[in-house]
Amino acid sequence: MYYRFGKAIYFISVLLFMFVLLYFYSALPELVSYQIDEVGNSSAGLEKGTFFYLMIALFVICNGMVLLPPKLLETKSHTGLRRIFPVGDPYRDYFLGWFYSFGAILNMSLGLMVFYTHSINNQSEIASEEFNIFFYMIPVLFLVWIVGLFLILMGKFKQVQTKS
Repeated sequence: MYYRFGKAIYFISVLLFMFVLLYFYSALPELVSYQIDEVGNSSAGLEKGTFFYLMIALFVICNGMVLLPPKLLETKSHTGLRRIFPVGDPYRDYFLGWFYSFGAILNMSLGLMVFYTHSINNQSEIASEEFNIFFYMIPVLFLVWIVGLFLILMGKFKQVQTKS
């Protein structure tokens, strides 16, 4: 059940990231800035196309790394994972759900990176200070999800110890 919910949230986050990237890409200037200098002006950094392809490459690489373990487990390609998390084990559901929801958080953070870059380049329309809560929320979510992974693994280790 958790696994299907995590997978649904993951696919919604993929669509949301693509929408945010394409929407803000169209509003970016030809030279995209990624930092603000001491005076408060944004300095030129990357070309618009380079930024777009860099974000797509970062998206593909991060999602590939996050989705490799659950796909190996779902397709039963990795014998070690299959032995540790057999079909019907509740921790299998938690493990798969964790990875898909972590992928969703990763996609949200990449979307926020695009949004932040947009706010730097269009300071007259959007002030990045208005959205500081979102910029601080992502590291907190990462921390909570990492702690959740350790709790899942500790529960699985206790389950294995009691069975042996």
